[in-house]
Amino acid sequence: MSGGGDRKLLGRWGETVAAEDLRRKGCVIEAAGWHCRFGEIDIVASDGKYLRFVEVKLRKNTRFAQAREAVDARKQEKLRVTAQYYLAKNPTDLQPRFDVVEVYAPEGTATRAPEIIYIENAFS
Repeated sequence: MSGGGDRKLLGRWGETVAAEDLRRKGCVIEAAGWHCRFGEIDIVASDGKYLRFVEVKLRKNTRFAQAREAVDARKQEKLRVTAQYYLAKNPTDLQPRFDVVEVYAPEGTATRAPEIIYIENAFS
């Protein structure tokens, strides 16, 4: 897949895989692809204790870098501001937390069992 549309489709597929994994772990998906003027949050999930703001990164492999490395300081700040706006619109008593999910899919959307690595509290 090389075009921008293909990349976007692959990214949404990775977010769906990550959301399914979160549901299996007992989380409730509060929002997916939530966006505002400040940015987008891939998944907002709750587990009774935390409100998880989840950034999903999909890669075919780690040849160039681990997927989490794409969540640099600039991206983290953008996620923080977006999450603050989300919380202003959706108040909660849950503790907010930022997580990163790496999805490795060597065959893209045809990958039958993508590798999922969940990094809790990835940045504060």
